[in-house]
Amino acid sequence: MAHSNPTYIQIDRPEQGVVVLSPSADIDMSRSPELRAILRQEMGGGVHKMVVDLEEVHYMDSSGLATLVEAMRNASKTSTQLVICNMNQKVNAIFEIARLDSFFSIVGTRDEAISL
Repeated sequence: MAHSNPTYIQIDRPEQGVVVLSPSADIDMSRSPELRAILRQEMGGGVHKMVVDLEEVHYMDSSGLATLVEAMRNASKTSTQLVICNMNQKVNAIFEIARLDSFFSIVGTRDEAISL
């Protein structure tokens, strides 16, 4: 099936130096490469904060977790703050089981993430 918009990730720049990525589908093995590419593309270059808004993500597999772990490592190399927001209970449970909830900066809302 062809899509007029091939990406499932919306990119917003609410203020200078801040990028918000909002995936609109589950993050699994078929979608994590695109997320990885966009995270790499947007990181650095004047970006001091990257927010990943997971409001529309109801499931994430290990490839999605690995993509975000890689992004966190890259963020610390480029002095970029990576913040995750709007995580539903199911996705949050995956982070807790993998013990990644303490590794990431996780907040409830997009506004909280931007204002950190």
